[in-house]
Amino acid sequence: MDDITADDDPIVRQAAVKALGRYNGSVVAIDPLNGRILSIVNQKLAFSAGFIPCSTIKPVIALAALNEGVVTRDTVIRVSRRKSLSLTEAIAHSNNKYFEELGRRMGFDIVAGYARMLGLGELSGYEIPEEQPGKVPNEPPKRGGVARMSSFGEGIQMTPLQLGALASTIANGGTLYYLQYPRTTEAKENFEPRIKRTFEIDSQIGDVREGMLAAVLHGTARRSYISDDEQ
Repeated sequence: MDDITADDDPIVRQAAVKALGRYNGSVVAIDPLNGRILSIVNQKLAFSAGFIPCSTIKPVIALAALNEGVVTRDTVIRVSRRKSLSLTEAIAHSNNKYFEELGRRMGFDIVAGYARMLGLGELSGYEIPEEQPGKVPNEPPKRGGVARMSSFGEGIQMTPLQLGALASTIANGGTLYYLQYPRTTEAKENFEPRIKRTFEIDSQIGDVREGMLAAVLHGTARRSYISDDEQ
């Protein structure tokens, strides 16, 4: 990596590099309480035009569905002949069928509107010249329509900075900050948070967080099982 590391918190960067390990990815470490970027690992990738978000679009869809009253945390949707899931379970297992159904129930305009409202398709940062805005489509993608857009992010380009800003918004309870990456002594000394938007979603955020935490625990348990099985 050809990163410029002088502006990063060295302890945070060390932890981020270790967490990324051998994977070809990027880590954008952000203080969720003020939007300050503490470290960017693999900056070339972080400042790219973006990627199809795959299942990282699901928290956006979950928040939209909860806020629109399309579902509650306990709404059960049939995802196969013998299986039905609640919202928390669907997030935990990243179930595509569940989120495809949410997309169909809400429609393209609502899904795209929430994606933009939560920071996709626009610059996340404040005066970060390398950043690119990604993309939210203006019409349903030809491949799979709004259903695949809601389960897989088809047609969307999300940047690592946008994903970091979205995760920070969920972590802090509903404040979308402009991301700031202070690179001069003056900027660091005079840092002040800049709020882009605030959302009244306290009652929904907890349900989404619970599902996201369960997804992490489920993934950790699965990796442990595979590892033990291989030994």
